[in-house]
Amino acid sequence: MFAPVFGIPEDAATGSGNGCLAAYLVKHRYFGADSIEVQAAQGYEINRPSTLYLKAQQRDESIAVSEGGKVVNIAEGDFV
Repeated sequence: MFAPVFGIPEDAATGSGNGCLAAYLVKHRYFGADSIEVQAAQGYEINRPSTLYLKAQQRDESIAVSEGGKVVNIAEGDFV
């Protein structure tokens, strides 16, 4: 995720984007299988290195995606 207009040159770890990537890789059998377990590294350019762990598996007409990793909370907020 890049939003330079808002002062965000790069998101340190974009879960929504990487989850979609995992589903895409499974759908198109990028690694030749109907399931994957991969790691995605991101945030190095902004000195906030991050690693996301992704799993995706084809299930009939849908694809199940799981992702996780460790985080350091740098901001918090509430919607009112």
